[in-house]
This record gives sequence, C-alpha cells and structure tokens, in this order.
Amino acid sequence: MDFVSSLLVGLAQLLCESMNTAERSVHKTDLKQAIGDLETSIADLKAIRNDLKLRVQQDELEGRSRTSRATTWLEAVEAAEIKTDSILARFMRREQRTRMRRRCFGCGADYKLRRKVFATLKSIGELRERSKEIIKTEGGSSQQTCREIPIKSVVGLNAMMERVCEFLSEEEERGIIGVYGPGGIGKTTLMQSINNELITKGHHYDVLIWVTMSRDFGECTIQQAVGAQLGLSWDEKETGEHRAMKIHRALKQKRFLLFLDDVWEEIDLEKTGVPRPDRENKCKVMFTTRSMALCSNMGAECKLRVEFLGKQNAWKLFCDRVGREDVLESPSIRRLAEFIVSKCGGLPLALITLGGAMAHRETEEEWIHASEVLNRFPAEMKGMDYVFALLKFSYDNLESDLLRTCFLYCALFPEDHSIEIEHLVEYWLGEGFLTASHGVNTVYKGYFLIGDLKAACLLETGDERTQVKIHNVVRSFALWMASEQGTYKDLILVEPSMGLSEAPRAEKWQQALVISLSDNKIKTLPEKPLCQNLRTLMLQRNGSLKKIPTGFFTHMPVLRVLDLSFTGITEIPLSIKYLVELYHLAMSGTKISVLPEELRNLRKLKHLDLQRTQFLQTIPREAICWLSKLEVLNLYYSYAGWELQSFGEDDVEEEEEELGFADLLHLENLTTLGVTLLSLETLKTFYEFSALHKRIQHLHVEECNGLFYFNLPSNGRSLRRLSIKSCHDLEYIVTPTDAENDDWLPCIEVLTLHSLHKLSRVWGDSVKKECLRNLRCVNISHCHKLKNVTWVSQLSKLEVIELFNCRELEELVSEDVEDPALFLGLKTLSIRDLPELSSILPSRFSFENLETLVITGCPKVKKLPFQERVQTNLPTVYCDEKWWDALKKDQPTKSFLVYHVLFLIDNSVIV
Repeated sequence: MDFVSSLLVGLAQLLCESMNTAERSVHKTDLKQAIGDLETSIADLKAIRNDLKLRVQQDELEGRSRTSRATTWLEAVEAAEIKTDSILARFMRREQRTRMRRRCFGCGADYKLRRKVFATLKSIGELRERSKEIIKTEGGSSQQTCREIPIKSVVGLNAMMERVCEFLSEEEERGIIGVYGPGGIGKTTLMQSINNELITKGHHYDVLIWVTMSRDFGECTIQQAVGAQLGLSWDEKETGEHRAMKIHRALKQKRFLLFLDDVWEEIDLEKTGVPRPDRENKCKVMFTTRSMALCSNMGAECKLRVEFLGKQNAWKLFCDRVGREDVLESPSIRRLAEFIVSKCGGLPLALITLGGAMAHRETEEEWIHASEVLNRFPAEMKGMDYVFALLKFSYDNLESDLLRTCFLYCALFPEDHSIEIEHLVEYWLGEGFLTASHGVNTVYKGYFLIGDLKAACLLETGDERTQVKIHNVVRSFALWMASEQGTYKDLILVEPSMGLSEAPRAEKWQQALVISLSDNKIKTLPEKPLCQNLRTLMLQRNGSLKKIPTGFFTHMPVLRVLDLSFTGITEIPLSIKYLVELYHLAMSGTKISVLPEELRNLRKLKHLDLQRTQFLQTIPREAICWLSKLEVLNLYYSYAGWELQSFGEDDVEEEEEELGFADLLHLENLTTLGVTLLSLETLKTFYEFSALHKRIQHLHVEECNGLFYFNLPSNGRSLRRLSIKSCHDLEYIVTPTDAENDDWLPCIEVLTLHSLHKLSRVWGDSVKKECLRNLRCVNISHCHKLKNVTWVSQLSKLEVIELFNCRELEELVSEDVEDPALFLGLKTLSIRDLPELSSILPSRFSFENLETLVITGCPKVKKLPFQERVQTNLPTVYCDEKWWDALKKDQPTKSFLVYHVLFLIDNSVIV
C-alpha cells in the first residue's frame, strides 16, 4: 500500500513537472512582458492621478469643489495602485527563488498571478480612458464660501459678527438664523465677513454653500445653484422633485452651512431638497433679508437686526472712503464733512457712496456745494441714484399701493423726528387712505400697516414705544419717489425743520399736493395762495406764527388735512369756511380764544383736535352742532365753559349759544371725546350724561373743591389719559367692586396727579394686576400725604415714572412686595425733591432695563437700584455732584466707574 502511494505521488510530480516545464517555456516571456507593461501602465496612471490632484487642489483654493466622479476615480486609482504593488511584490519573490518546489500547485500559482496581471492591466486601461472625461469636466462648480471673498473695510460689525459666530458654533442647537435690515445696511458684508472668518480660522462643517438670491429667484433656481456647488448634474427635463431627491441624498450625510444672501420671498427648504437643520444633523442655514416678517415666515429661530452705525464708526467709514486726512483736517471742511455724515444717518452704503464722491474734493467751496445739494436735493448728489435704486427694491416689494402711499406720507415729517403712531394714522384717515369696510376698525388697520412698514425696514421704532421714525436716507428716497423720481418736484413742498423764517413764495404752492413746513420759525404766510390741488397742509410747531392772513384758506377747495398745532395763532380766519372738504383739523396748543361760527361749514370734518388750548373760552353751539360727521372732538386741557349753558339764569339767549354736554349727544358719529372739567358742579353735571361716558378717552379734572373721593365715569373703560389737578380735598380715586375690578381702566396710558394735598393713597382699595395693563406713564407731583406708590410695580407696560415734590414719600415700592418681575419695561425714572425718600427699591430687586435715572433733592437715598455685578446695561444717571460723591464715600467697594453720570445744577445738565 505504501509502495503504491509513493508510486502515484511520483507519477503526479513527473506529470506536473513536465506540464510546468512546457508552460514555462511557452509563457515565461509573456509574464515578464506583462509585468513590464503593468509597471509602465501604473506609472502613467500615477502621473495622470498626480496632475488631476494638482488641478483639484488649485480648484479648491479658488473656491471650487471636486466632483463626485473625480472623487470616485481617485479612489479607484488608489485601489489599482495597491493591487499593482501587491502583484509586483509577488513577482519579485518568485524571481528570487533559486529552486521552485516541484509540486502540482506551483503551476497554478503562476497561472493565478498571470491572470491578476492581465486583469489589473485591463482595469488600469479603463481608468485611463475614464480619466479623459474626468479631466475634461473637472473643475467643480462655484462654491463661493470655500474661498475668502474680497470685501472692503468692515466697520462697526464686530459685535454682530460675534453674535453670529456664537450661533454657528457646534454647541448652538438653533438651526436657522435670519439677519435683517434695510438695504445698504451691511447685511451682505456681514455674511461675507463670516464666510472669511470661517475660511481663515477653520470650521466644523463638511460643506459651505453660498447662494446669492434676487427678487425673482425661484425654488428651481435655488436647486440649480445648490446642485452646481455640490457637483450634481441633471438634464433640463428632470422634475423639481427628482432634483430635490438628489440634493437631499447629497446633503443628508453632510454637516452643511447654507448661506442665502438677499432673500425676498419665503423658501421651502424641504421642497428644494435641503434637509431642515436640527439638533441631530447640526447643520445651519443663515440668510439675509430686508423683511423682519420674512424671518418669521422662514422659521428663523434667531433673528438679528443689523443696526445703523454709530457716530464714531460712521465717521471712520466715511473718512476711509474719502482717504484724504489732509483735507479733513481743515476745521471748516471737517464741519461740512460731519454734516454730510449726519445726513447719512449711519447707513453704510450712503457713507461709502458719498465718501467716494467727495474723495477728490479739496476746496471748501466744493464741500459747501455738496452739503447744500444733499440738504435740498439729495437725489442729485453723485452716487445717490444707486442708493435710491437699491431702496426702490424694498419699496416695489411692498404688498400694495396703499402701503406705498402710506410710506411716502411719512416723508412729510422732519428728519430724525419721532412720529406718534396715533397721529400718523389720524393723518392717513384724513387723507382718505384708510376707509371702513366690513366693520373693520380703520384705526387698527393703520397700526397694522405701520407694522408692515416696520417689518420691511422702511420705518424704525421711534424714541418711545408709541412712535416711529423714518431714516434720513429713506426719507430722501421717499420724497424722490413722491415727486415722480424727481420729475415733478412741484408736486410736493416739504421743508420741515429747515429754520425758515418766511414761508416759500406763493408760486411754489400752486402745484403742490402736499405742503409740510412744520417745525420752523415762520412768521408770515402768503396772503391768498392759489392751491387748487392741495390735500395736506402741515404748519405745526411754528411758534413765531402769530396770525394767519384773512383770505389764506380761500383757494384750497380739496384740502383734507390741516395741522396748525403749537403755532402762536390767537384766532382763526373766517376764510376757513371755504375748506368744505376738510376731514382733519388740528389746532392743539394754540392760543385761540374763540372758535368761529364759520366752522359749521366744514360738514365733512371728522377729526377736531383742540387739546391744550387753554385760552379757548368760547365755542358757539353753531360751530359744532352742524358737524354731523364729527367722530373725534378733543377738548382735553381746553374749553371748560360747559356750565354756562347748564347753570346760567341771566342772559339766557346769550348763554345758550355756548356748547354744552347736551349738544354732544346730537353728534351721532362721535366716538372719541376729550373733556376738561373745572368745577365740582360741572363734574356732577357731566355724571348725568351717561351716554357720553363711554366716549371719554381724555379727561382733565381741576379745582373741584369739595371732591373727597373721585368716581371715574363708567369705570373709565375707554379712558386713555387722566389728569387730576388742584383738587385739594381729594383723598383717593374710588376703585370698583371685585366683580368689576378685573377690567378696570384697561385702556389708560397716562396718569397725571398734581397738587392733591390730601391724597394719602392713589386708589381706594388694592388694584388687581389685570387692571391698568396699558399704563405707560405716571406723573405725580405736589402730593404731600403720599407715602409710596407700590402699586406701580405690577404694571408690565410702564415706561416712565416721574415723582416730584412729594414731601412725605418714603419709598417707591414697599418692602412687602414679593413679585420678582418688577418694572421690566421701565425706561425712565425721575425722582426730584423727595426729602423723606430713603428707598427706591428693596435691596433684592433692581431696574433691569432702565435707560435714564434722574435723582435730585433726595438726600436720604443711599443706594442705587441696580445690581452691578449682574447688569451690563446700566443707565445714564443725572444727579447732584455732592450727592454722588457722598454715595461713593459711603460705598467704597462699589464700582462707580461703570455709570455714565451727568451732574445737575438748578435742574440743568453740566456739559
């Protein structure tokens, strides 16, 4: 058996040896040749690979990303190289053997090696063919955020950049950030700076994508931009859904940062294929827009407004663009340059444009001319056409002609002037912009439109919550648009706050649709201007204007809005009877003493504002009773002759000519009433006219001696402003029963209490937190029995507290208060001449949002109501210098350097 086995093995070895010898003789040369071909081929492929890598690296430096095809090909080349190295190493080991084992599997090993060589050569050949197409198409697609974007000097954006970088950090869970602001404010510059910051310092994202939007950018266009930057390709016939699927597949495994610059309409990210950022994928989307509303529509979890530059940064940016320090060092030119900078209002685009325009201007005369043009006709200044064109995008993007018309009207007010929203809406109503439909409150509609204009960044929040303002440059743009882009300048005559002592010549009035000459020093007006098209005339705050010419209103047949408030006029010319289309007449703060009977001709008049006309003694019944459409009659701090009709016994015929409460009942459309009551008898009479109580919005009560407790008419449900003065017997204001206490004084905004010598507490009983919910200003003075005003601490909308000369006031808020949410909205606190005041707030509380503190004549106050270690937004403090020095001495460990302090002498600020 062993012999047989040995024989079989020997025969097998002989057979294999003979076969191997034959095969080696046939293929030895072929294998060596193939190995040589393999070495040559892989060397050529490596050269192609290295060239392609250099191109890819250069593309990435220039902001282009490699395509997916290139990545796959490079990976395949790497695999082929590894496989080739393995084959070559195996062949070298074979050649080094001096003696081969003569076993049957030896021939099989060479055979397998040969097969691998030829298979690898075939793969290399295919890779070389594929490389031709890869090289032809490689170069990526534009991905702008993969390179530093050249931008001009960045001024005043450091704080905003820090906030954005915090949002883009890995720790931040919010995924979408909206950056908004008006055109030219620097939103794009901010995002470009963020891009450069990430490129320079590194980031944790797999891919950065930048898409520059436009007004007509659709979702399909976004897909093309994103797809191109991801290296995706599709044919033109491919549907949006299929493109979205490709984009989604490409992005769902990546941590991406998507920049969308200048978004105008809501974008459905999911519809475009972009995965929505969340906590798990840690992706981010950052976009810029001119609309705050769009931030909400886009689901922005963080909304950041880019603010206008402050004075220092605005000056720096302007000087950088001018680039001529030697010119700006001239005192006369510097003064003019500062004026130009002020006209820009901190808008970077305007500063850059005007700075460039003035870069080669060296003489004072040139700078004077530029200042005059910018002040009078800014559209004619070089470069401003580009600024206005940019703003026109926002204007055109407003949803309706109504919004555009209301916006243009805002330009009638002076620069940097805060406009009371209530007054602005009243003007719009007067012009007929807002009309009632389907029971919708037109006043609320006006507020809604203002919200739209603020969201579009065409209006700004004013100095107070109840105000708005229009930016200088935006206002200049609005005037340009109102004059048909400068084509018909005669359509508007707008020169408020220009320091005019004389009104423009009558010829300039002839074609005007609107005239605004408010806030000047005008002394005289044209005698009888011809104004056939004039709809709005604003002359308010011309204190030097004492008289209006007799025939002044004769030729103003379509005038709808007339404002004479706070002028020095003492009488109204009889020509006012010709204003038969007048809707809105404001004469508050004037010195008129009599309303002319001719007012009866103004049958379309709906709004008559006579508040604070303290000299007004006579209002004939005939002047008011014929005004059947009158909706608003405001006589707050004004006419108080109601009792003449009610109590007179002699000269009955003459007395019945005076306006009385009964006459107001016949004004069926009257909804808003302001009343002044100057005696207890008048007050009692007014109580009898209960139908008027629900219309009262402004109430002034004065010198009602014998009034111990004051019951508000109809519980003050409609009351917005209440003033009680010199009622020396008054002890408190009566509060309603518990059943009515929940909705008591819900609308009141301003409360003034003056010279109430026996007032020991403001309210008879405690007031629930739900009441007084809209009260924003409290002014109390010369109320010597008052101990504290703890009740103000629960007012969520309170912005201003003024306490003056209350001798026994000991504390602002009692120590018993437990509610930690105190004075969250308070901005101004003025406490003066309170000799017994020792505590402003309990030590555990502080004013978190206070902007201004005035404190003088309060010697017992030894502590400021702020927690310095916690608060970073400490207010400006106006105080006595001696008191401040004593405060520092008593509290040496406190840091008083963080406060901005201005000292007072005789209630005047020392500069």
